[in-house]
Amino acid sequence: MTRSVILNPAVAGRRILYLRISMINPDSSKPEFEKVVTHLKGELGALRGTRATPALLEHVLVEAYGSSQPLKALAAISVLDPKTLTVEPWDKAVLKDIEKAILTAQVGVNPVNEGQRLRVALPPLTEESRKELVKIVHDKLETARQSVRTIREKLRQQIIEVEKKKEIGEDEKYKQLERLDKMAAEHNEQIKKIGEGKEKEIM
Repeated sequence: MTRSVILNPAVAGRRILYLRISMINPDSSKPEFEKVVTHLKGELGALRGTRATPALLEHVLVEAYGSSQPLKALAAISVLDPKTLTVEPWDKAVLKDIEKAILTAQVGVNPVNEGQRLRVALPPLTEESRKELVKIVHDKLETARQSVRTIREKLRQQIIEVEKKKEIGEDEKYKQLERLDKMAAEHNEQIKKIGEGKEKEIM
């Protein structure tokens, strides 16, 4: 016979309160900040620099098998030398589809079909194209910083709200706000360093 467990309302209330406070703890929201940084790395990786990197082509969308798929799901992308990539599809039947996708992706390269694979050489960057790429980097950095500010502000309002409802004390509120500011600053510093690294690669 199965027994029903009746939870004491006071105990249940304390558990709900604990869960609510845990959810607004800045430490529990760290993955949100990390997601911003990860997304930025992916976006900047897709911008070409002076060295060949698989990230330049990984997210190029290819129309194959009746659907649109990222190139990295269809082929091995390798660095042949500092200025050259190779793209070798696991199914040679989609080689031309991949070639077409790279040509139309506007990533600044022209693939050469070698029969079994594509060879992709990076042309030299002009001064004008370098400046344009740096401008794009700055725009993406600002978008990332804005995302960090949005997350920080959302959590800040939640912390203030629970303190107003007397669910946490004033000291705890200031402690969590301080921890939140520190976490946001740490991720902004990561964003800055990632941007500096990409600019150095471009210039």
